[in-house]
Amino acid sequence: MLIAALADGSKVVLAVESGHRASTERWAELLRDLTARGLRAPACVIGDGALGLWNTVGQGWPQAAAQRGWNHQLRNVVDAVPLKPQADVQAAVQRIAAAESVATAEEERQCFPRAYRRRFPKACDRLDRDWARMLTYYQFPKEPWRHLRPTNVVESAFAAVRLRTSAAKRFKTVERAEAIIWRRLRVAEQRFRKLNAPEQCRDVFDGHRYVDGGEVSTESSTQKAAA
Repeated sequence: MLIAALADGSKVVLAVESGHRASTERWAELLRDLTARGLRAPACVIGDGALGLWNTVGQGWPQAAAQRGWNHQLRNVVDAVPLKPQADVQAAVQRIAAAESVATAEEERQCFPRAYRRRFPKACDRLDRDWARMLTYYQFPKEPWRHLRPTNVVESAFAAVRLRTSAAKRFKTVERAEAIIWRRLRVAEQRFRKLNAPEQCRDVFDGHRYVDGGEVSTESSTQKAAA
C-alpha cells in the first residue's frame, strides 16, 4: 500500500496491491504503473525495512530521499532485549529519534552501545542497521518531522482493514477482497491528518534545502560547497 502527501499537505491512498511477498519485482511493477499514470518522483519515501521497496526506489526514483520508519526500528531494537529492561531501552531509542539535530542524534546513538553493548549486543546491531536512512527527516522542515519519522499513517489505516478482513475470514476471489480493502481505506482516508505546516510542502517540492529542519539559503549552500 502506498499513501502520498500532496502539495497542500493532505494525504491520499495511491495504490494497494495484493501479493505474497513485497519483492523488488512487485514494487517495481507498482512504481512503473504509478509513473505511467503521471506520478512524479516524491521528495521523500518513507517505509519499513523491506529490501524490495528500497531496491526499487533506488532504481526508479533515485532522486527521492529515503527514510526508514522509526516505529519499526524501535520495535526491532526493543524485541532484542528481555522484558524487564525494555522500557529503559525504548526510552533510549526514543531520545535518539527525538533529537533536535543530526549531531545530537549521533551523540545519543553513541551512548546507546556504551550502555547496552555488553548485555544486549543484538539490540545495538539492530539500531545500527540501515542507520543512514534513519536520519533523512533532518533534511526537511522541522514542523512535519512527526509525520516523516514513522509509518503510522499506513499502519493505522491498515489496522481498520485487518478488522474487516479478519471478520470476513475468507473471500471467494482476490478481486472481492481488494474491493473491500479499497472501500475501508477510502473511509480511513477521510480521517487522515494533514502534514503540519502544509504551506512548506510546496517549498520542498520546489527544491528548497533544509539542514536540521531549518531552511538553508541557496547563497549559503553555494558558499559552503565552494569552501
